Amino acid sequence: MNGLTRGIAALLMILFFCTSCKVQKQKVPANEVMYHVFQRSFYDANGDQHGDLNGLREKLGYLQDLGITSILMTPLYESVYYHNYYSSNFDKIDPRYGSMKDYIDLVKEIHKRGMKIYMDMETQYVTEDHPWYKESLNNPSSKYSDYILYDDKAQSKPSSIVYNITELKGYDGTVRKITTVNLNSKAVHEYNYKLFKFWLDPNGDGKFDDGVDGYRLDHMMDDLDNKKRLSNLFATFWVPLINKLKQINPKLTIMAEQANWASYGIDYLEKAAVDRVFAFRIQQAIPSFNKEKIAAYADTTFARTPANKQQVVFIENHDIARFGTVVKQSPGKERVGAALNLLIGGVPSIYYGQEIGMLGDTWFGKYGGITDANEIPSREAFEWYKNAEGKGMAFWYKNTGPWWDTSTVKSSDGISYEEQKNNPASLWNFYRQLIALRKANAGLVNGAYKTLVNNNKQVYTFSRGQGKDQVFVAVNLSDQEQQFNITGSGSGKLNQQFGVGELRLNTDKIEASIPAYGLQVWRIED
Repeated sequence: MNGLTRGIAALLMILFFCTSCKVQKQKVPANEVMYHVFQRSFYDANGDQHGDLNGLREKLGYLQDLGITSILMTPLYESVYYHNYYSSNFDKIDPRYGSMKDYIDLVKEIHKRGMKIYMDMETQYVTEDHPWYKESLNNPSSKYSDYILYDDKAQSKPSSIVYNITELKGYDGTVRKITTVNLNSKAVHEYNYKLFKFWLDPNGDGKFDDGVDGYRLDHMMDDLDNKKRLSNLFATFWVPLINKLKQINPKLTIMAEQANWASYGIDYLEKAAVDRVFAFRIQQAIPSFNKEKIAAYADTTFARTPANKQQVVFIENHDIARFGTVVKQSPGKERVGAALNLLIGGVPSIYYGQEIGMLGDTWFGKYGGITDANEIPSREAFEWYKNAEGKGMAFWYKNTGPWWDTSTVKSSDGISYEEQKNNPASLWNFYRQLIALRKANAGLVNGAYKTLVNNNKQVYTFSRGQGKDQVFVAVNLSDQEQQFNITGSGSGKLNQQFGVGELRLNTDKIEASIPAYGLQVWRIED
């Protein structure tokens, strides 16, 4: 049904006076749609098959056309590993990505376009190639002795990292020892402050046009890896660091990846001075297509999130299987995932390629135990063209192992930007429409979340509202058309914003039908 529908007796009473609904506290403005890019796999500008900074800059127009407002990069610093975690030198950009000039050009162009850029940082671990490790190993008199966590006084046994890992094999056969940085060291504190400060304002002129708008803190913990050796880090390390950085730029945004993915991250928001955490519980619930589970996790996530803090809502990231693979390429389920990702609340984050339904699993152990190759399938080259080959394709892993032999990047399979951009019914255009819908409705940007009760176990209904900006959303989680109703009393009118389906008005309830895996969005008006 299109246009204005008058006499909505049930809906407004529920939206404004429902005593059983759990209500999300008011948040700071969240008019942002984030794009989580694995830049090595995005676009190659210089022909070496590695995605790079200039390639990302060339594709800013693509991101803006989709509706993206900010970019979250994986780490840029030098590492022997393709993902750039476990650094060999925090002070240098991986040369495969480009130069400092390339970086500054990218950041300035992002800011000229009114967009933001966030940098992923993980300074808790280093490889044996790092100067701190090399110069302090077996050398207690080294100036870097206090920088590394050792298990013995002779400094011959560098402490393990998460999961008691002491070395990691790369997809290219490289094996490096890895150890933990001593975050209790005052020298390490000062080093981190200078490092983070540099990326905020590289030329030191106080204008921030060349600096990042914030950071993602990877694998952040209060007691690092639960070893009881680096504990109380929120108070002793992270809060002082974040507060000092915000004295430089008060608009800085800090996002924490809570190490425990079963956590709602509330302790980070309350005790660690961060602005955002990742809504892992919602991400884990969405693929279940279980209404009660999704609603329960959404209720808890948003109700417990403190005012002026935010949850980053996502269905994909660089550490988990792609949603298209999880739902076995079901077009309807992919659209339900997109709808909940973008409309349920918080700050939505889209992982590169998610918008065209790219495929990929995480195959832990499949390639011979602990190796960084296990996650290559969910970090493949962005599919720009109908033909898998083409200018800028970032096949940095080409012909390197079984992950290439089983690659899901294939020609003419419908999973590419070229195949989808001019198809109004494509997944890419569905994402584009939903992002535009979100931007056009203030209730979907900053509105408080409420689960709305209906009589159908397959239909998930919720509202988003802020003041007079009230939006009602219905999502069919099943592959069959469904009927549902919501009861109540009151008056008002509905303006349908998205979707198809029949809606009938009675004196005390709304009766509606919704297509298989359908989405319906209405704006509630006086």
